[in-house]
Order: sequence, then C-alpha cells, then structure tokens
Amino acid sequence: MVRASGKSEAVYERLKGDIESLRLKPGVKLSEVQLGEELGASRTPVREAIRRLSSEGLVDFVPGEVARVAALSLGGVRALFEFRMLLEPRAAALVAVSGTGDERVLVPFRELLKRLDEFEESFHALDAGGQARTYQDFYELTEGFDQAVIAACRNPYLARTIRDLRSQTVRLRHLSHSGPRRMLTSLDEHRAMLKAITQGDVQAAEAACRHHLAQTLQALIESLTSGDVMAGAEIQLDATR
Repeated sequence: MVRASGKSEAVYERLKGDIESLRLKPGVKLSEVQLGEELGASRTPVREAIRRLSSEGLVDFVPGEVARVAALSLGGVRALFEFRMLLEPRAAALVAVSGTGDERVLVPFRELLKRLDEFEESFHALDAGGQARTYQDFYELTEGFDQAVIAACRNPYLARTIRDLRSQTVRLRHLSHSGPRRMLTSLDEHRAMLKAITQGDVQAAEAACRHHLAQTLQALIESLTSGDVMAGAEIQLDATR
C-alpha cells in the first residue's frame, strides 16, 4: 500500500523499478484502475507517473488510449548504444584526467575495484544456485561504477545527458547479462575501466569503455534475437524503435 504522503512519487518509483527490472515486460498494458488498486492509489497519481515514464521513453502513452510499457526493438537498442559510445568513453577519459590532478576523485573508483575483486572471489566459491542469487549484487556494483563516472565527470552537460539515459540502459541490463559467462566477462571489462581510470590512463579508459559498450551491445543483440528472451514481451526486430 502506498502512503498518502508523496503518493505520486511513490507510484512513479514503483512503476519505474518494475519496468527497469522487467517485472513489467515490454508491451504490457498499464491499466490505471488496476495499478491504482494494486498500489492503493487514486487514478491521478498513477496517471502522473505514467506521463513521467512516457517522457523518459519507458512507457508508450497517448491520451485517451491504454498506456503500455514501451516495446524493445533491435533498431532502438543499436541507436541507443551508438549514442552511448559517443558519450561514455569520453566521460571515462575526463574522469581519468581529473584523477591525475585530484586524488579524491579516485576514491570511489578504488573502492569499487576492491569490491569487484571481492565479489568475483566469492562468486567462484558458490554453487550454481548461489551464483544465480548474486546477480543483484553484480548490478549494484556496475550501477555504482556508472554513477561514480557521472558524479566525477566535470562536464555538466555530458554528465546530465548520460544520467538522463540511465532509465533506458538499466532496463537492458538484465538482458545483456543473462548468464554467468557474460557476467564474468563484464566484470573483467569493468576492471579494465577502473584500472585505467585509477592509473590516469586516459586512452585506456576511453578504449576500455568503448570495448565494454560494444560487447554489451553484442550480448543484447543475441538476447533479443534468441526468440525466447521473455515470454509475452513485445520485441521488435526491425530497424525502428
């Protein structure tokens, strides 16, 4: 039950979390009445949340029609990653530059590198069932890296643009790391980015980030074209969004 105070924000956060985690699958209808009953909210905060999510590209909403969770498309994913490859490698390079002049910039990245190594060591000690339960910890580590880059990037326009894309990129995270092999490869890619940043190696930071994005895109393409990505989800394999 959503509390009365801050109800609109609470409904928004709940729906956004469900969409990003794929609990609400692409193409699923969003009934204001049903959502209101589930969340203990009136239609007004539900409608406001849907409109906010529509502005972020997570919901397809036309006034007077039933809103739906935005479909995923191969063309849209490719376009998103083309844009990310223009932005994020440059941001990683700028952070590496900043760290050479201010050691405080590197503190969160050194901590993340340590946590990443600890996570991988503990992951290998688990059986398959235990490993499957660690995915959320992995997602938190990678999200921590992304947020650290945004916070340390001293170009506010670049940082804001990357931050605004997070809703789209987070939703794809579960598809791009659908198995332990890809997750461990991604850990290696994040380690390479972290080491380059903490060592002040600007070119390596940029190259490692670009490589990670390219590998993630390839993993997403394989997931989206596999045919059994998510039962009942709306996946478009044409060149449109």
